[in-house]
Amino acid sequence: MLLYPLYASIRAIESPSTLDDQQWLTYWILYSLITLFELSFWKFLAWVPFWPFLKLIICLWLVLPIFNGAAYIYENFVRKYVKIGIHVSPNYPEGQRKVLQMMSLDARKSVERYIEKYGPDAFERVVKAVRNINPSLYMS
Repeated sequence: MLLYPLYASIRAIESPSTLDDQQWLTYWILYSLITLFELSFWKFLAWVPFWPFLKLIICLWLVLPIFNGAAYIYENFVRKYVKIGIHVSPNYPEGQRKVLQMMSLDARKSVERYIEKYGPDAFERVVKAVRNINPSLYMS
């Protein structure tokens, strides 16, 4: 529950992808919550003989790459229900701000670099082209 996640977290920090960062940051948050739960309810858990086995199974599900349980929890629960304020510069027009807020952090950074390089009009042309191709992708 500690050795492999520590190793994988170091590898995630060194890799250029943010997907593994998400997996391991979420794992450490969930592991911390499990530990806090254990510390808070230790008197009750002492009477539950299968708790160590249940904890092991939960942590294996969270850790093992075949399951990626921590990433699953992040994608299906945290991202859906916890809205963390996404800061998008107020310098962009309203339509562009909406599009940028819908993007992941990496995509937003790429788009902001594109806007810096080619200007906001170029980005607006891209948004209009996407809207014309598939109107359901762009919500006004």
